[in-house]
Amino acid sequence: MSAVTVETAGTAAADLEPIRRGKGRRWTSYILPTYTWVVIAYLAIPIFVMIVFGFNDVPGRVSAEWYGFTTRWYTQIFDNPELTAAFKNSIGIAVISSLAATLIGALLGLALGRYRFKGAASTNYLVFLAIASPEIVLGTSLLTMFVNAYTFIPQGFSTILISHIMFSIAFVAVTVRARVQGLPASFEEAAQDLGADPLTTFRLVTLPLIMPAVISGFLLAFALSVDDFVITSFVAGPTVTFPLWVYGAVKQGIPPQVNVMGTILFAFGVFAAIASAVSPALAAKRDAKRLAQDRATTIAHYSAIGK
Repeated sequence: MSAVTVETAGTAAADLEPIRRGKGRRWTSYILPTYTWVVIAYLAIPIFVMIVFGFNDVPGRVSAEWYGFTTRWYTQIFDNPELTAAFKNSIGIAVISSLAATLIGALLGLALGRYRFKGAASTNYLVFLAIASPEIVLGTSLLTMFVNAYTFIPQGFSTILISHIMFSIAFVAVTVRARVQGLPASFEEAAQDLGADPLTTFRLVTLPLIMPAVISGFLLAFALSVDDFVITSFVAGPTVTFPLWVYGAVKQGIPPQVNVMGTILFAFGVFAAIASAVSPALAAKRDAKRLAQDRATTIAHYSAIGK
């Protein structure tokens, strides 16, 4: 009996042994890591090339040949007035449309994720339909609408702005809705039990909890707006955005400042993503420190009363 027990224990111990790394590793275990790094390289190499060639001392337009290292394109980034105007249009439209889409989409996502109301299923369907519809379909339908309403809304900056808000709302709503569905309703109920009105509950409880999703939705809407070409090309009218200008300049040659502007946009995206990832941890650390201070103050207060 004891021999059987010992043998069983030995078998169990052998099963619990850690997986060996290195020498005894099978070749199939390298497939997934290799595939992962290949995909990462596939995605990162174009960005790396853009950043590097922003320092290329090319005599004229962008070239695949390396002429030498220079930083003069960063000091001459706004020397091309047409490119500068297009870049400013893209940034202005992206900021305004992202703020508007975040405000509308966050409230829509909160309603869809937290409440049950008549028409919720249809609203969910419309939200996902806006994401799934091809951009060329959205572009042509928006063009038809703006042509029929040309007397009230002439094509240009305003039509691009309306279009970008329209297709960004769905992405923000889906992001916030997923966050809300993962949060228990007990936090809001506890705040209301303690006497908080709905507005105070939203400001002090709900909004801080969904803020990571709201920030993510804003960044996603901003990236989609700056990047959009298909829908913008239908509704732009005389207004030129950064993607439209680059597309038109390809036939004559792209100036080196395009790489610099692309690098700046990429750096902004990286910084915003890092800030979005770090801010919840910093907030949690700050709250823990405040809680510890409050606990120490309470202990000191009751100790003084006891004495």
